[in-house]
Amino acid sequence: MALLVPPPFYSTLTISPQNPNAEPLRIRRGARPRRRSGAPVVADSRNPPQKPTRLVTFLGKGGSGKTTAAVLAAQYYAMEGLKTCLLVHSQDPTVEKLMGCRIGSSPRVCDNNVSVVRLETSKMLLEPLDRMKKVDARLNLTQGVLEGVVGEELGVLPGMDSIFSALTLQKMVNFVPGERNLSQREFDVIVYDGMSTEETLRLISTTDRARWYLKYMRNMAEKTDIGRLTAPSLLKLAYESIRLYGGSIEDKTSAEIWDDIERVLEKSSVSFTDSSKFGCYLVMDTSRSTSVDAALRYWGCAIQAGTHICGVLGFDPTSSVVTESIIQKFLPLPFGCLPYISSEECVDLKAMIESLNKDTKDLFRTSSRCSESSVIFDPSQKSVTLFMPGFDKAEIKLYQYRGGSELLVEAGDQRRVIKLPSSMQGKVGGAKFIDRNLVVTLK
Repeated sequence: MALLVPPPFYSTLTISPQNPNAEPLRIRRGARPRRRSGAPVVADSRNPPQKPTRLVTFLGKGGSGKTTAAVLAAQYYAMEGLKTCLLVHSQDPTVEKLMGCRIGSSPRVCDNNVSVVRLETSKMLLEPLDRMKKVDARLNLTQGVLEGVVGEELGVLPGMDSIFSALTLQKMVNFVPGERNLSQREFDVIVYDGMSTEETLRLISTTDRARWYLKYMRNMAEKTDIGRLTAPSLLKLAYESIRLYGGSIEDKTSAEIWDDIERVLEKSSVSFTDSSKFGCYLVMDTSRSTSVDAALRYWGCAIQAGTHICGVLGFDPTSSVVTESIIQKFLPLPFGCLPYISSEECVDLKAMIESLNKDTKDLFRTSSRCSESSVIFDPSQKSVTLFMPGFDKAEIKLYQYRGGSELLVEAGDQRRVIKLPSSMQGKVGGAKFIDRNLVVTLK
């Protein structure tokens, strides 16, 4: 394990605070209520808010059964009476074979309570482009040049899949409260089958990582001559193109737009740690040691990406019993077994769901187990314990910036920032790796 401490630097990002003196909205009988700027809206007890749409996804080695697990999960939630949508972000025909229906780029009902849609980035990028053209026509930012861009001629560049998937999921799941009336939600559960585990991990961490890019971009836009000259127009154009909901931004200042983007990114990133909104499961073929080891690794990577694992699902084509040694490796996560399905044979998904044991059904049903903390602060010892399964100490690097107010942990191609409590801030004095835990002592 290497400890690297570069010279400190300091952020200059400032966000306008909300009005701390805002009063609750008071409504006089017979009068139409007027909403005061900054005032909180009092919830109507006669119409309690619905539960948020929950996003569920799966991580595992290629060929371990992620797509099969996604199909079984979607069928399970549908049989529980929940309106479910299975999002498939690949051209793999496995889902069509298992579900027994053709799927396209718009939701199609395949069974009671189950809709399936294939995400295609080449089509998803057309909507933001169309929005940009409308903004440009209204504000005349490019003097009509943008109108001549033919979206169908544009190909998909590396990185676009994660970005447009994140935008689509935000639109369907509504991670940002207040942007849309939850009573108008279309689905109770969204099951996402990503292109690969690495892409799914990138997607999970997209909003949190984007906040760091946003901070530095804003700093350049507000503190450099070229930024002050070009940023206001480009900011409005870009912001309008990725907005998920309606409303005019013509009266917004650049500072208000920056703050608005920061607010959306912050609330979206927090949603991936909320088990009522997001459930992430490990999938493995228990007969293959490489699949088991990969699941362990992805457990640690998921924590690094900023989320929690809700449980482990195991397929075994040779046995219906999972060895105790495998289960022990993943404690304290709950473990469930799924039936092995060959893509070459016709299957009765409903019969398979009914045959699942209670532990597996509880694993899908229960969300409270997803909230295991991966960071423990001990002020008395001035130490931080980081739970990092799947890694060894040689793979972990620590960095410190901003005068010791935080730790930056690098492992598994992911970087995670741990903000330290004020009483524990200081330079790293030492670190040791004990039983999947990295214990960092501060001076």
